[in-house]
Amino acid sequence: MIRTRGDKTFEAVSHIVMILVTLCVILPFILLVVSSFTDESELVAHGYSFFPKKLSLESYRYLFKKGGSIMRAYGTTILVTLVGTALHVTMGSMLAFALSMKGLPGKRFWSFYVFFTMLFNGGLVPTYLTYTNMLHVKNTFFGLLVPNLMLCAIHVLLMRSYFSTSIPDAIYEAAEIDGAGIFTIYSRIVLPLGKPIIVTISLFAGLDYWNDWLNGLYFISDQKKYGIQTMLFRILEDIRVLASASLGSAGMNIKIPSVSIRMAIAFVAIIPIIIIYPFLQKYFQDGIALGAVKG
Repeated sequence: MIRTRGDKTFEAVSHIVMILVTLCVILPFILLVVSSFTDESELVAHGYSFFPKKLSLESYRYLFKKGGSIMRAYGTTILVTLVGTALHVTMGSMLAFALSMKGLPGKRFWSFYVFFTMLFNGGLVPTYLTYTNMLHVKNTFFGLLVPNLMLCAIHVLLMRSYFSTSIPDAIYEAAEIDGAGIFTIYSRIVLPLGKPIIVTISLFAGLDYWNDWLNGLYFISDQKKYGIQTMLFRILEDIRVLASASLGSAGMNIKIPSVSIRMAIAFVAIIPIIIIYPFLQKYFQDGIALGAVKG
């Protein structure tokens, strides 16, 4: 195939655009990391810079003074994320599979019922009272696991649409002729062929669980049961209180890395996501390559 001058120009412009987009994604992260290692006085005097004149580990020293608490919070969040994502995807995919079936009695009603939950909710106070007084999740592992995140309507609808449009009815019919039951069809056909949407929803659910700090704030009062996001939020609040006390009292001169530590906290919080995400990309590619009906 002969490449014309127009093709070469288009390719060059495309590469330039992609390089600019990539830089827009990478540079803020690099600035975050560099700022977390920048001396506090340098940040206050000159602002954020890719090439700071003075580096410092003070933010990380301050942060990891609570090393045991940080590691315990990491462990709690990892466990909650793994268990919560598995339950979220299992429950959501089973409901989505049921809603995608053409012969489901009351299909329109149940689909609307799921959709309706996206429009209205009971509010914060009734939700809190329900979880604490009826489900008794206060200061328990379930306080981080169950509220708001166990089942998401939009995720169910996304999986239902994928199952309905991407898995041909011929496969279901062939499985039924071979004597496969509903759970066999779900586990042997729907899950393997639905891998692209399931991996995507797993990533969304995992990020929601990992980044959640409100449930820890509402339902957990014991610091030993905090997740990493709630723990880092509490540390940041403590720093603000100490900084305010230092400014308000003439006799106090407490050196607190109140600016750089925000960057350190953000970096510490996203390290596991950075490590795990590249390993998930292959599942997107493998799942998209899966075929359903082969001639």
